[in-house]
Amino acid sequence: MRYRLGIEGGEVVTPAGRRRANVYVDAGRIASVGEEQRSADDVVDASGLLVFPGMVDVHVHLMDPADTSREDFPTGTAAALRSGVTTIVEHTHARPVVAVADLDEKRRYLAGRSRTDFGLAAHAWPDRLDEVPGVWAAGAAFVKAFTCTTHGVPGFDAEHLRRLFDVAARCGAVCLLHCEDERLTREAERELRDEGRDDGGVVPAWRNRRAELEALDEASSLAAAAGARAIAAHVSSVDALAAAEGLLAETCPQYLTLLEGEVLVEGPLRKFTPPARARAQADLDAMWDAVADGRIDYVASDHAPSTLAQKRSGSIWDVHFGLPGLDTTLAALLDGAAAGRLSYERVAEVYAERPAQLYGLWPRKGSLAVGADADVVLVDPEERWLVRNEDVLSKAGWSPFAGRTFVGRAVRTYLRGELVADAGRVVGEPGFGRFLAGAGASVE
Repeated sequence: MRYRLGIEGGEVVTPAGRRRANVYVDAGRIASVGEEQRSADDVVDASGLLVFPGMVDVHVHLMDPADTSREDFPTGTAAALRSGVTTIVEHTHARPVVAVADLDEKRRYLAGRSRTDFGLAAHAWPDRLDEVPGVWAAGAAFVKAFTCTTHGVPGFDAEHLRRLFDVAARCGAVCLLHCEDERLTREAERELRDEGRDDGGVVPAWRNRRAELEALDEASSLAAAAGARAIAAHVSSVDALAAAEGLLAETCPQYLTLLEGEVLVEGPLRKFTPPARARAQADLDAMWDAVADGRIDYVASDHAPSTLAQKRSGSIWDVHFGLPGLDTTLAALLDGAAAGRLSYERVAEVYAERPAQLYGLWPRKGSLAVGADADVVLVDPEERWLVRNEDVLSKAGWSPFAGRTFVGRAVRTYLRGELVADAGRVVGEPGFGRFLAGAGASVE
């Protein structure tokens, strides 16, 4: 048999191990992985490179359709492809999906706009819990709930959270939880405003450690009582991880790399929530250990960009929360692997296989097994490169990692067997990306 594409001589990386193997692709799927050399129309020499499954970033905000001055699908998914991400799950807060009609409308709007394959998440509203079963069955990848009002999305108190978990357990929906205690953040905000504070230190004092820990502890207990499948988003520290015991756990590169004190200098450029909690390198080391040993289930970017002008357009209270992350999340993990903080196999697990499994996209996504979509990333593990704002593809135009040198970089990306990024150049077009229904969909 002659295959359409052969990726030969690379070191194939999966959570199960690494081995020198050739990967052959036909009809957009992985057709063969092994040592035997076969015939292919297009042969790529991957000698010296690592061959990963395409990354699956399940916590992405592209602001589309909403404030596309911050980000949109064509631009954000270009950043994803260049960095080795072939599948995203997106949930903008500015125009949230709450009901089936919202999901259908967004799918229609996005036709022709995404360069990556994509899932869409829904938001839970405390007074519209009857929408959850329908939107889950319509194909939402997960249902997100906040325990504090943020980004204009209303927060859940304990009673409404209990009801959400009961509904989710009955219909099988997966819940992603943003956990900060509303009462504690509200009290902290009032005190800080009364003091006239507007410095960067407002952020960790307002969105404080206790608020995160108490909300995680309560959510964990309520989810367990209901038998709901729930995941703690953007877990910020090992203390937060301990409070989330009983929940699955997501973290993000900012909690592996950035220090709490940076907000005192960078101000709005470090305004995200929960904020960075690490006060010293030992705290970052502890988080890397939690990723490496499996206490943290997966990593996502929480890509929530704003431009430099937008970040500097008002007081620390008023500018948007969030960081750009699609450009650099895989790179941060590869750099960690190069430094021995985790294995390359674990990178494939936390940023490809495990998120795909949890959100109903596996084994089609996050896998290099025969029959999976031929989403493949070639990585040069030795490349040393400087992160520069001017190289960021996201509309943000800046990175919290600017000035840092990373080791390891995606150099070529394939989506369903088609070359979509090569040597820093994105060649995949808007509209090539397809919608992926979540696990609850009766039909895709």
